[in-house]
Amino acid sequence: MTSENSSLPCDLVQADPALGILRLAALSAGSGGRPDDETLDLMFEQLPADGFAGIASATVWQELVRGLMAQTPSNMFAALSGCGALRLVLPEVAALFGVPQIADDPPQVDIGQHLLRVLDEAARCNAPLPVRFAALVMHVGKSDSPPEHLPVHYRHIERGRPRIEGLCERFGVPDACRELALLALAECERVHRVTAVRAGPVAALLERVGAFEQPERFEQLMTLCACDYRAYRRRATEDYPKAVLLGVALKACAGIAESDGTGAADSVQEARAAAVAKAFCSERWSGPAE
Repeated sequence: MTSENSSLPCDLVQADPALGILRLAALSAGSGGRPDDETLDLMFEQLPADGFAGIASATVWQELVRGLMAQTPSNMFAALSGCGALRLVLPEVAALFGVPQIADDPPQVDIGQHLLRVLDEAARCNAPLPVRFAALVMHVGKSDSPPEHLPVHYRHIERGRPRIEGLCERFGVPDACRELALLALAECERVHRVTAVRAGPVAALLERVGAFEQPERFEQLMTLCACDYRAYRRRATEDYPKAVLLGVALKACAGIAESDGTGAADSVQEARAAAVAKAFCSERWSGPAE
């Protein structure tokens, strides 16, 4: 931020310094840009000893939404991290910075830095709030993976689910945000591994993520996965191939109706798998869901 914009909002500082810090961080996600070092030092000095304990959770959530829905959400979380406030307001997210995750190019990424790039990609795509919130929290189960396993994160889904649920309860996060975040926790990495060679698991994945019953949420999941894919710098301008593949599979299943009975449901699943296999020109259409 320029020097003329580098002071905390005076009215908020007088009423509640912690809220002033949070508001400035949220505003930095807009056109003003990241706070400079002088402003970060001032934010650090103004941060109360009890952090954000005196602010209603609903108010904190409003400011988080303000930043998440701005044009450069990463600025908010970089500012909060830079002044020491992120670990107080979102300790689950703060713990991800410095934690490695396996990738293909480069071979490892810092999860915290990566999620900031995902957030900015979501903003570039004008993604709705559930997508941006899911991008923020879907990796929280990876912060304390056993060091001997890094950069792989075994059983992070089991660790992540209660953390996401607890965070949502703490702030009163809308159901749509919570549901997509939990779905992304369980399924995003599986979406990235989708292959046309095995059509059966593809059909099972479509059913599992609600592609037939909740098409809007499915589209949000595809948007999130695409943002996660393009957050790697060499993929920034690429189309997401797995979304294309799943779009072909979903179209192939059109007209195959869901059924109530268990036996009939199995028949529906087999029919969908066969339809996907035909669309993929694949003979290996059966097999357990991944």
